[in-house]
Amino acid sequence: MTIEKTVNGSELTLTLSGRLDTTTAPQLEAELKRSIEGVTGLVLDFAALEYLSSAGLRVLLAAQKVMNKQGKMVIRNVNETIAEIFEITGFSDILTVE
Repeated sequence: MTIEKTVNGSELTLTLSGRLDTTTAPQLEAELKRSIEGVTGLVLDFAALEYLSSAGLRVLLAAQKVMNKQGKMVIRNVNETIAEIFEITGFSDILTVE
């Protein structure tokens, strides 16, 4: 998985490509811990994300909990497969998906 980071004022955009799974979830978790301080808007762009596992969902949930306290988190450009994962797991009720 690759993570492209863009900062615009207090908004952080992370563009993910590849697979967010047990192997790569710690990479996203570390990037979020490093970068989320002072961020009021977090955008996760999933346009090039092919796969999402339960380990990835756990990282997304942790990020949502942090952003609930300090701002807003949005997930954009979700493909059909990942949208289905969000529906089945109930994450579509927790996360803001555009």
